[in-house]
Amino acid sequence: MNMFIRRIHLWLSVPLGLIVCIICLSGATMVFDSEITESLNPSIYKVERPEGAVPLQPSQIVEKVHRQLSDTVEVSSMEFSADPERACMLSIKGAEKKSLSVNQYTGEVNGWTESPQFFQTMRKLHRWLLDPPSPCPPASKDATSVGKVIVGITTLVMVALLITGLVIWFPRTRKMLGNRLKVAFGKGTRRLIYDCHVTLGFYATIFLLLMALTGLTWSFGWYRSLFYDVFGASASSGTATASVSRPSGEKKEKDGQKEFDYSVWNSVLAQLKQEYSEYKSISLEAAQAKVSLPGNMPRTDTAKFNPESGKITGYSLYSQTPRSDKMKGWIYSFHTGSWGGIITKIIQFIAALIGFILPLSGYYMWWKRTSRKRKNAAPRTAGK
Repeated sequence: MNMFIRRIHLWLSVPLGLIVCIICLSGATMVFDSEITESLNPSIYKVERPEGAVPLQPSQIVEKVHRQLSDTVEVSSMEFSADPERACMLSIKGAEKKSLSVNQYTGEVNGWTESPQFFQTMRKLHRWLLDPPSPCPPASKDATSVGKVIVGITTLVMVALLITGLVIWFPRTRKMLGNRLKVAFGKGTRRLIYDCHVTLGFYATIFLLLMALTGLTWSFGWYRSLFYDVFGASASSGTATASVSRPSGEKKEKDGQKEFDYSVWNSVLAQLKQEYSEYKSISLEAAQAKVSLPGNMPRTDTAKFNPESGKITGYSLYSQTPRSDKMKGWIYSFHTGSWGGIITKIIQFIAALIGFILPLSGYYMWWKRTSRKRKNAAPRTAGK
């Protein structure tokens, strides 16, 4: 039985090992993409808070943005962070993929947020092997491409490799257990590579399985439905939320269209700050506001308000949200390692690097074993 499992492990790893390397390495590079992006562009994400200064009202910020850019710019949402030194972010109609950074104390425009090209390429490589569905980003989760299918099949194979590898690793004696829980240095290159494959692979297995099993929800619709069903949720359910579009309240009129009165946001923001003593950020939209709650897992309360008066008419609390609507955030958090903060992100990064090393060390071990068998068979062949 053990020999059969070893053969399955080998036959699956040889043809797809290099693709596993690509998926794991590209995934490792994206673990800290937001931290790296912000550190490379501090003037976009950070602002200096003058002593005793208070943030401008949302309507004042919009007014100053119009002066610097154009009064035709349509602000569809505005996000305030609880961190007083984090810039205010505006979503502008027609620029959905970017956010406009503004100093909330002066109204000065800092610039546009944009993911570095390196991380954009790594994301396409990780999810689609540089063959994304058209259009990109895809309009639907079920949009497919050859690259996406290959990544999905390889991830399924990766799950099988991790499970069979764990079965092969299981020691028969206590001495073998001690050897397989540590990497032996100073005993030659071959032993070092073997220990890296066996020992590091064991320690990383649970995290690699977590990444693979959650990642498959983006690859196959049938798997996503099964995954949700296992946790007592439905992949198709979801609470309808208002889209982030141009606010449509009433006050001014321009070109025959009623413009939104951004002073409504002043009232909404004041009410929410009074209601929530602690929050990560508050995002103001057309007829609702989203309050991101403290913690590593994504948790958001939604407040509905009258777009004319600014009076809050009701709340949709995260604590009362159906499990089906929470699943997407849970899956993303566990896949990226953000569920436990910086510690789990570091562990996820290391595990992904080990996932990159495992196929390479496996290829080396397979090549050495094959070479040895050929050498041993050569004299017998010559004697015949």
